[in-house]
Amino acid sequence: MAAVPGGRRSGPAAGARFFCTAGRGLEPFLMREVRSRLAATQVEYISGKVFFTTCSDLNMLKKLKSAERLFLLIKKQLPFNVSSVSKGKIFNEMQRLTNDDPESWLNAISIWKNLLELNAKKVKLSQKNANPLKRKVGENDIIAKKLKTAEMQEIQEKKECQVEKQIEEETLEQGNFTTKRDKSQEELQNDVAEAVDTHNQNDLTFRVSCRCSGAIAKTFTAQEAGRVIGIALMKQFGWKADLRNPNVEIFIHLSDIYCVVGIPVFRVPLASRAYIKTAGLRSTIAWAMASLAEIKAGAVVLDPMCGLGTILLEAAKEWPDVYYVGADVSDSQLLGACDNLKAAGLKDKIELLKVSVIELPLPSESVDTIISDIPFGKKFKLGKDIKHIIQEMESNNNFTYVKCFREV
Repeated sequence: MAAVPGGRRSGPAAGARFFCTAGRGLEPFLMREVRSRLAATQVEYISGKVFFTTCSDLNMLKKLKSAERLFLLIKKQLPFNVSSVSKGKIFNEMQRLTNDDPESWLNAISIWKNLLELNAKKVKLSQKNANPLKRKVGENDIIAKKLKTAEMQEIQEKKECQVEKQIEEETLEQGNFTTKRDKSQEELQNDVAEAVDTHNQNDLTFRVSCRCSGAIAKTFTAQEAGRVIGIALMKQFGWKADLRNPNVEIFIHLSDIYCVVGIPVFRVPLASRAYIKTAGLRSTIAWAMASLAEIKAGAVVLDPMCGLGTILLEAAKEWPDVYYVGADVSDSQLLGACDNLKAAGLKDKIELLKVSVIELPLPSESVDTIISDIPFGKKFKLGKDIKHIIQEMESNNNFTYVKCFREV
């Protein structure tokens, strides 16, 4: 259950409970990352998901590199028993996800709104301070306008003095009427504010995204489960369903091991990097490979079969004070890598070479780290060349070698 928000800080004050989805085998990387990057506590995992508690704000949460998607946790419980129970009883159990503990839903929605509000304030503040030069010019314009205004006021002072007594008399006559009008306006503003608060609560729109796996998936479809939970939410909280453009999305995963309910924190998955124009190797895997290499400042890092350069991009974003070299024999791959470097603003950090992996134009012991996604498998038949590739890499006696084998 998500924690109840407390005082105002950069993130959820008492710490909120989140979970991330992760690719197979990446859970240990993600657990280490949330501990080091977010100072997360209560870190635990199940297959494909890592749960943790943190006070970090959206800017810090967005920096996670080994996660697929990030969710604010609403509920996590044991799975439904579908072996000897009728379909109707299972649907009743699903409705209890919302009916038995509505407070956890409201707390999660409150934390979700606070995260968005704090992020919006920071964005406005950064935009306000983005260009101090323009602000100074604006301040000078304001000073000039004030001087002109002062001159005009001096000219008009005499005229104002002549009619001052007349204005005072009219004000005294209309005093009672003005007081009543101001009171009515204040009451109207209060009524509008209360109506807006109620409107926001009742008019929250939502969409349910449900995933079923295991025996549960054989009993009913994800659409059926999502419909049951959606109806329960409408009855419990008065929210409105909107499948196209909802305010909030509710994610539910029902499996034989657990039931998890959460709110996606970002619309776009964390694994979809904004700085990668053309995707190659999965960005989370590329980052994990680079993290294994223990890259140090000032090192020379080589990817002899760089493809679209995803590994080098991930490494350069995380460890910038390093010299990176990428090599490939494919013109199309190198063009794609070049486009990625331009899009990421890393063209001066990574050098690309068109050369075979077995003919690298580098002197011995000139590379500190080699990271490569070696193209094994049915699609890429290297045959005897693989021996020459390994020998060429091992000709450098002083390096850390990280490789990724594709599934055959």
